[in-house]
Amino acid sequence: MLKAVFASVLLALPVLAFAQATKPATPAPGPVEHPRVTMHTTQGDFTLELFPEKAPKSVANFLQYVRDGFYDGTVFHRVVNGYMVQGGLYSRDLTQRRTRAAIPSEADNGLSNLRGTVAVARGTDPNSGTAQFFVNLVDNRRLDYVSNQSGLTWGFAVFGKVLNGMDTIDKIAALPTRAQGPFVGDVPNPLVVIESANVVGEEKAAPSPSSSAAAPASTPAKPTTAPAKPAMPKKGEKKTSTPPKAA
Repeated sequence: MLKAVFASVLLALPVLAFAQATKPATPAPGPVEHPRVTMHTTQGDFTLELFPEKAPKSVANFLQYVRDGFYDGTVFHRVVNGYMVQGGLYSRDLTQRRTRAAIPSEADNGLSNLRGTVAVARGTDPNSGTAQFFVNLVDNRRLDYVSNQSGLTWGFAVFGKVLNGMDTIDKIAALPTRAQGPFVGDVPNPLVVIESANVVGEEKAAPSPSSSAAAPASTPAKPTTAPAKPAMPKKGEKKTSTPPKAA
């Protein structure tokens, strides 16, 4: 009798071991969802794909401005064909809007300022970016992070790219420019207005006439800029890549 019981236990052990070995593994985490934002401008629409896994603070900051309706009625105030287009802070009359506090730079995230990417515009302080952004019209690798030694070497934080509508961006870039308001040049003529911006999947219903506008944030905006336009080479000289300079 004891021998029969012992034999039964021995036969059961391999079955238990097999059951433990075939325990389903924990599924690997899925890919990070990339939010998308569509901007409707007076020159056409374009959609941005954002990269929260690479630039979480920059993406969260940008999405909050979009959801707050901050960009509605702002303009692209700086256009440099063959370089970049910049906007996100100035109203139609080229007065600055009030922003939230600045965010730390994420320029060292490994993303490069290639054609079609969108990056945080800032001042001389790498950690001074707020609402302004710019879209690279060409591969501007010289704007990439090099080191944290100075504002010149910090580069500019890429946080997304144009998913659809790069033709709209190119159309904006091809507009003639002039001096206007506080700017000595590079203001597109006619002025390009961002009529509305929304997170894809979070489209808002049309507001009723009685709805009030959102109150502005309490932090005054600091002047920020994308890198300065590279100097044009003199006749006979080879074109060189000049480091970005903040205005």
